[in-house]
Amino acid sequence: MDLSQEMWRKKQVQTDGSVIVDVRTLNEYKMGHIENSQLLDIQEPLSFINQLKTFDKSNTYFLYCRSGARSAQACQIFKQHGISNCFNLLGGILDWQGELKII
Repeated sequence: MDLSQEMWRKKQVQTDGSVIVDVRTLNEYKMGHIENSQLLDIQEPLSFINQLKTFDKSNTYFLYCRSGARSAQACQIFKQHGISNCFNLLGGILDWQGELKII
C-alpha cells in the first residue's frame, strides 16, 4: 500500500516492532538514509530474495527508495513471499521531509 510521508511516518511510529527497509543501492544508502533503516538492495535480486526469506512474515515493513518506484515494486515482491503488511513511501527519499542519517 502506498502512503504519503505523513501517513507512512504516523503508521510506522504507531506500529510496534515495525521495520524500515531501504531498497536502494549501497552507494545510495551511504549518501544518506532514514535512521534505523536496514538496506535490502532490490537491484541485487538473488541477495534481495535470500534476505527476504529470513524476514518475519508477521512483522510490518515500511519500504522506501529514491522516488517510490523501486519500493513499490519491492512491496509487490514482499506480498508474493507472504508478507502482507508492507507500506511504500510515496515520493521516496527525494520528497522526505526530515533528518537523514549520514554514514
